[in-house]
Amino acid sequence: MLAKRLETRHLNMIALGGSIGTGIFLASGYAISLAGPGGALLAYLLISIMVFFLITSLGELSTYNPSSGSFCEHSSLYVNKPFGYAMGINYWFNWAITIAAEISAAVIVMKYWFPHGSDFLFSVLFFFTVLGLNLFSVRIYGEIEYLMSITKIGVILIFIILGSILVCKNPDFGAHNLVIQDAPFHNGIKGFFAVFLAAGFSFQGSELIGVSAGEAKNPNESIPRAVKNVFWRLFLFFILSTLIISLLIPFNDPQLATQNDVHTSPFTLVFSHYLNGNLAANLLNFVILVAILSAANASMYSSTRILWYMSHKNQAPKIFSKLTTYGLPVNALIGTAIVGSTVFLSSLISNGLLFTKLVNVSATCGFIAWFGIAVSHYYFRQHEIRNDTSKLIYKAILYPFGPIFSMIFITIIILGQGYTLVNNWTISGFIDIYGALIMFLFLMIYYKYFRKNIATT
Repeated sequence: MLAKRLETRHLNMIALGGSIGTGIFLASGYAISLAGPGGALLAYLLISIMVFFLITSLGELSTYNPSSGSFCEHSSLYVNKPFGYAMGINYWFNWAITIAAEISAAVIVMKYWFPHGSDFLFSVLFFFTVLGLNLFSVRIYGEIEYLMSITKIGVILIFIILGSILVCKNPDFGAHNLVIQDAPFHNGIKGFFAVFLAAGFSFQGSELIGVSAGEAKNPNESIPRAVKNVFWRLFLFFILSTLIISLLIPFNDPQLATQNDVHTSPFTLVFSHYLNGNLAANLLNFVILVAILSAANASMYSSTRILWYMSHKNQAPKIFSKLTTYGLPVNALIGTAIVGSTVFLSSLISNGLLFTKLVNVSATCGFIAWFGIAVSHYYFRQHEIRNDTSKLIYKAILYPFGPIFSMIFITIIILGQGYTLVNNWTISGFIDIYGALIMFLFLMIYYKYFRKNIATT
């Protein structure tokens, strides 16, 4: 079995490490330019409320049944096996391609210092760095993730403090940014729906607590504590950061209109424009690079554990269930790394274009995974314990409102993405938004009719 060497502080930072990366440092400015400050803030607020309910649902499930299969196992046990199988493939694929997205973003960061550097060489360097970090024991992985997460959290806190000081010094300017032109809701309902993909991608990783539960020393104690801590930190970081960016930088600033250039990161813009100097921008870009590699590290970790779990349950080739003497699923790591190596496509196509497409696909996969958490929790309460909460070590807040709200909200978001294709329909755009959903439905049908005789126990 997997080694159980992760402590509460590791679980906290693993969840934060997966969530604080390109979404907040590169995509937050793009979200503001797309939907305006009001649209971006409302989207982040609604996503954060939903994530709150999802994390509490996952906390209840993971303390009752801690597993590295996380909600993929819960989906099989409490919904049905085809749904659980599709959920496992979807979640593994989500984090496997997120490895490529994060490394693609790291290459973009390096172009800040080396504008003529080779995308391919940078991709090789970062890919094998992340792979190497995951070859150590889970304890070492936890310590590395802990240190990297502390670094980027510190910078975000400094950004919030300094940004707040700048806003207080010139409140009229900040207020003006919220009402110029068609702010605060730029592009109306279309812009509002479009920004949900960027917001969803930013919050992905919060659910890594569930994946890490299978390697936690004392899940009954560490998971509830991590659940309580992570949400409020994410809420404060994302909401406050987005508000400060909106107050300091006009939403129609053309530099915010891209999410694939570190020069236009709102964090870089604020530090360089308002704190006067290339030194601040260079230091911040280094931290952005650390944050991105941390997120890629968490992506490699989680996708490897999901693939190992699926192999362990006979839902993937048995070769991926092999463990080393210190509990590392090495073959699952190699298999995941092969999919994550799609980042090398950046040498064939625009690296910025690859990053944008990977973000869109990963965001949709993430929403599907979140839907799986909500529906699993709902069925768990209805059928597994039949609402006898005395069996629960940790109880989710506001059940059944939480999972029902999450399921409805996620359905609206996914279907609402079709509105963004109005007057701008392309096959490529349709695949970016709905390709993951089509794949998920296909996997359910495939399992039900072609793999139904395979044991999954």
